[in-house]
Amino acid sequence: MTVELDEVRDFLAAAEPFSHLPEDELKALPSLMGMEYVRRGETIIGFGEANDKCFVIRSGAVDVLDEEGTLLDRRESGRAFGYSTLMGDNQLRYSMVAVEDSLLLTLPREAFLAVANKYEDFARFFSSQSKRMNAAAHSLRTDSSNDILRTKLSEFMITTPATIHPEASIQQAAVVMQEKNVSSLLITSDDGQLAGIITDRDLRKKVVAVNLDVSRLVSEIMTSNLRTATSDSHAFEAMIAMSELGIHHLPVVDNGKLVGIVSSPDIMRLLRNDPIYVTADLSRKSTIEELAEVFSSADDVAVRFIERGATPEEVAGLLTVAADSLARRILTLAEEKFGAPPIPYAFVVVGSQGRRGMGLASDQDNALVLDDAYDEAVHGDYFRQLGEYVCTSLDAAGQVLCPGDMMASNPEWRKTESQWIETFRGWISAPEPDALLHAQTFFDFRAIYGDEALAERVHLAACEMAQHAGRMHAHLATLAARREPPLGFFRGFVVDRGGEYANTLDVKKGGTAAIVQMARLFALSSGVTAVSTRERLVQAGGKGAVSVKGAQDLIDAFDFLNVIALQQQAEQVRRGEAPTYHIDPNVLSKMDREHLRDAFQIIKNMQTALATKYPVRSI
Repeated sequence: MTVELDEVRDFLAAAEPFSHLPEDELKALPSLMGMEYVRRGETIIGFGEANDKCFVIRSGAVDVLDEEGTLLDRRESGRAFGYSTLMGDNQLRYSMVAVEDSLLLTLPREAFLAVANKYEDFARFFSSQSKRMNAAAHSLRTDSSNDILRTKLSEFMITTPATIHPEASIQQAAVVMQEKNVSSLLITSDDGQLAGIITDRDLRKKVVAVNLDVSRLVSEIMTSNLRTATSDSHAFEAMIAMSELGIHHLPVVDNGKLVGIVSSPDIMRLLRNDPIYVTADLSRKSTIEELAEVFSSADDVAVRFIERGATPEEVAGLLTVAADSLARRILTLAEEKFGAPPIPYAFVVVGSQGRRGMGLASDQDNALVLDDAYDEAVHGDYFRQLGEYVCTSLDAAGQVLCPGDMMASNPEWRKTESQWIETFRGWISAPEPDALLHAQTFFDFRAIYGDEALAERVHLAACEMAQHAGRMHAHLATLAARREPPLGFFRGFVVDRGGEYANTLDVKKGGTAAIVQMARLFALSSGVTAVSTRERLVQAGGKGAVSVKGAQDLIDAFDFLNVIALQQQAEQVRRGEAPTYHIDPNVLSKMDREHLRDAFQIIKNMQTALATKYPVRSI
């Protein structure tokens, strides 16, 4: 084999499902493959087109879009596309668009099918990939709360498009386009009526190519009778219109007057507000500055979701996925910087991130679980540097440091598997104040990187030890009961009387935080290993610690309090303010105030029940 074929063979050997093929099959494949280079923005295969190749991305990235232009997946180096037409109808149900300059390996139909027919696992892999893609397409089409393409043009169109009068010369038009650095120019009359448009392509095709006199009127080369949209039109309508006509600019006209313009790049930028883009972009960035820029957009995406009526669970899930992706990327960069880890380890997140319940104001809480082969003298420097690098990088990228120093940069939170289990044993058997503070955070224990089995064994052991630890249950119940909701004797709200948060109440301190505490108690005492608050309540309901109705009431209260908090935080982010959980009840509607009272009353009633079951007043 030549050097080039050897490199292709080595590349395929690391890519699914080619990596599972026998060695002789792998050696034969490169000589059957071609290679194509595509530029960023180029459509590789369009919707409905026939295709006779399986493409494998050697470098770059390719987006998979459905018929309406909705993003279904972003594929990077080592992943394949185009195979659905080789294993079924030869008509593609998606469009494949390069989002980076990309180098593609191509395997012709005959060669692909020869391998698929010979190796059942190979064929099954691509068949299941196609099924998952169909499911993703269906999910995105039916999930309106997450449909970014339903954004109205008024929310993202350019409201001050570059214009020129029909009697201006072609040269004057080109000067305006150069000065304003635009690729299109709208032709409008004195009263704002839209007459036409010219683009860079018009100048090349209609002027330069035919050596047309540039002193002639721009109206002679403009495109007239334009397709337009209104500001109330949705992004997907504009995308379809541009696709049908093969154009890249769409004027926006209301009541006969030009009010803006949208372009294909505008819609692609809009699509970047999709969680798929956020996580995909994080995985490709290589500097902290780039990571910070992408991670900051997660808040903007969350705000959009909140404003579109997404549930608190969906918003928290989005923010958690973004934070997890950020940490994974930084850990990858850390290993590139310091070298491969000398022993297995797991990076775990705890607290709200561990519970998959992050909000717009969440900080970082994390730790390391090290293999029992850890030797401080031999391995200490590596994990000290890794922990400090990851935590400071997370802070620089936008996930602020934990004020309580519960982070992997603190040597107290870098322990071996056995040490972690013994630590939990101590917290459980001797639940003193400091131990309780740590336990309630670290029971929300979830691995996101490395040897996750290390962390899973620690968490399982801790949950098993905690299930029958009655003394600890009593202390956790006491903590939950002491987080009193801001509700007076006659159901009046208790607000802060002065200071920064005067006339507001904290929906977290005596609201969601109390429910989180109770859910943790109910889960641990019922043998439930789930870490999310909602899942803990669902699984613990009816198992003795809490009734099914009691669990559901807490879930309803938890959801409402989070909705109220997220709506306010979205407005604060829009105004450029730091998000908080302090809410002025007077700004709420009468119905929301009543629901808020009901939510706090549910918590109070459950706290009363805890005081009956546990000796909370004597602890």
